[in-house]
This record gives sequence, C-alpha cells and structure tokens, in this order.
Amino acid sequence: MSKKVIVIGGGPAGYAAAIKASQLGAEVTLAEDAGIGGTCLNVGCIPTKSLLHTAGFYRLASLNAVAGVNITGAHLDWPAALAKKNETVGRLSRGVGALLRHNGVTVLSEKAVPLSGNKVMAGGETLAADAVILATGSKNAPLEFPGAGLPGVIDSTDALSLERLPASVVIVGGGVIGVEFATLFSSLGVKTSVIEIAARLLPLMDPEISGYARDSLESCGVSVHTGARLTGAQAAQGGLAVAFSDDTGPQSITADNLLVAVGRTPNTSGLGLEDIGVKLVRGAVQTDEYYRTDVPSLYAVGDCNGSTMLAHAAMAQGETAAGHIMGAAPEINNKTVPACIFTQPEIAAVGMTGDQAAESGTDHTVGRFDLSGTAKPVSKVTADLSRSLPANDSAIYWEST
Repeated sequence: MSKKVIVIGGGPAGYAAAIKASQLGAEVTLAEDAGIGGTCLNVGCIPTKSLLHTAGFYRLASLNAVAGVNITGAHLDWPAALAKKNETVGRLSRGVGALLRHNGVTVLSEKAVPLSGNKVMAGGETLAADAVILATGSKNAPLEFPGAGLPGVIDSTDALSLERLPASVVIVGGGVIGVEFATLFSSLGVKTSVIEIAARLLPLMDPEISGYARDSLESCGVSVHTGARLTGAQAAQGGLAVAFSDDTGPQSITADNLLVAVGRTPNTSGLGLEDIGVKLVRGAVQTDEYYRTDVPSLYAVGDCNGSTMLAHAAMAQGETAAGHIMGAAPEINNKTVPACIFTQPEIAAVGMTGDQAAESGTDHTVGRFDLSGTAKPVSKVTADLSRSLPANDSAIYWEST
C-alpha cells in the first residue's frame, strides 16, 4: 500500500524530498505559497550568480583587462541585466515545476502548516498523510539599529531587484552574502564599503583564505572595516549616513544604500510548531540524523533545521528524509559538505579547516601550491592584473587530514 507524504515548502529541500518520495512509491503533495525553487532559485544563489556573471564580464571589458582584446565604450545596461536574471530564474523555476509534474507530485499553491506528523492545514482544508516533511527554508536575519526602517536600507532580496544601480553602498556583514554582494557591486563600479563585526571577513572560513578574499576586494576598491560595529543610520544629503565604531573610534560613511547582510535565520515563525511539540533552538527545528523531529512522522529538512544552510545540503537532507519514510536507511555525511563563495576569484572548501583539525586533535597536513608557473593561469592572466585582482590570485590552497 502506497504511503501518503506531504511536503511543506518548494525549495531545494522540499522539491528534492517530494521527487525522491514519489520515485520510491509514495503519493506526494507539495504545498508552496511562493515561488517553486525557494530562496536559492528565486532570491538567492541563482539570481546572484546571474548578476555576478554580468558584473565580472563588465569589469574585464571596462578595464580592457583581457590581453589581446581591446574594448571601447563598454556600457552597463542594468535593466537588461535584471531582465536576464529574471529570465534565468523563471526558466529554472518552470523546470523544477516540470520535474515535480513528471514525477507525479501534486503541487498546491497554498500556505500550509503542520498540525501533526500526519495532518496539515492547507488552503483551509485539513490533509492527512503518513508523514509530513517540513521544508520552509530561511529568511534574511534582521538587524536592529537606529534607522533600520529608513528608505535606502535594504536586504539581499531588495538588492537583487534595485531599479537603479546605486553610486555607493555600505554592506553590513562580511560573511558569504556580504562578500558576494561586495564583489558584485564593486565590479559594477559602485563605491562599496563592508562593515564586519568579527576580526576578519568570512570568519567561518580558513583565516588565510579570508585574507585572500580581503585582498581581492580591496584591490577592486572595496573599503573593508573589520572589528567594526554598526551603531546606526540616518538620512543625509546624498543618501544615508552610516555610523559605526571600530578600534579607532566612531566613524561614518555616506552612501545611497545600506545593505544588511548578516546572514539568514530559519523560517519557522508563525507555524505553531512549538504548540504541536516541535523543539526549536533559536528558531531552528531540532532533528535526529534522519531529520525526524520530536513529533512522530514529522520531519524537518533544509534551512529550517539550521544545520547546513546550503542548497545542495538541503537536497541531500530532503532525499534522506524521504528515503527514511519509505523504509530505507540512507546515510548522509555532514562532515564533507562542499561550499563555494563567488568572490573574485571564487573560494571552494570542503571539510575541516587546518585550525579546526588542530583544535580537534586530528593529524593533518597543510599544502600550498602556487599556480603562477603553470600553463592554464598564465595563459588566462589579464593584461593588467593589478587593476582587477590581487597578485596572489593565481594560487591554490588546500589542507588534508
């Protein structure tokens, strides 16, 4: 007898879980009241990378930076870049919708909330199932400060749809989201500043890699302030006066926009989860290794459980939960989840950093290899590297345990 599974959320975790459960023989219903594809596809990874692609090409063209190619009069068409971004998002969202249909998943364009591990309220109706998978994703983490509600204060979702490219922007947050937007805006000629409360950018990455990222941004004209705390913003002639303090004392930067990019938080509020017995820690749903919650037959996958906020990790979790529901015992290794940051150059990582290996007592070796003498990077090097990338760009770095 086929099992009935209801998935709440149509992002990477949700649609991967729905498709996997259906392939394993379940009758699956997926409820999503926003765009199929979730944050990653609609207002996260995909649109950001579309604009970064445009920005990278524009920077090379405007600097005449590619050896043997001379371009004059390079012009940025921001509305066209947004249109291409929207076209890409729409096409991929339709593709995910087609995958769901082809796998027999019923999609409801409704907000849904779990009543238990066997019942869901969606569109005013109560739906029954053998299991429910919660995949509600995440949302931009708020930051409270004087002036937070002023016009010109935006988050990452707003930044992806600005009608007009600003002349200047201050980014609060030097994590993954912040440095990617700093790369984007600076490559488009926007005067960009980053304020990060930690002692370095990308505080969760290897310190040496974080240093390379800072060098790269600063070589593109980005003003980086680490160990700095935002103290407020107020309207000023020419935009916003953004106040912060660091070890040198109080400072202020005037910019058109203040982009708050301090991370993301599980999207679990307003669902009544604690009322039905779900344990939350700082908004994140607590689960076991198969992503089961404390409520029988209720699972939570992806960003809503706060464990690894990456799209591919969310998909793996969704497939794991679906497999467990359908009688399989899949395993997922959370110690080897790869990650990539789309700075210039890009950063990739998997597993522990050297510091983490040392702290855990793991024997490890740190290796560094300079690519400046090998054919590929030498043949690809730009005509005037110093204007776009730092001298240490052509290096690869790894650590092994």
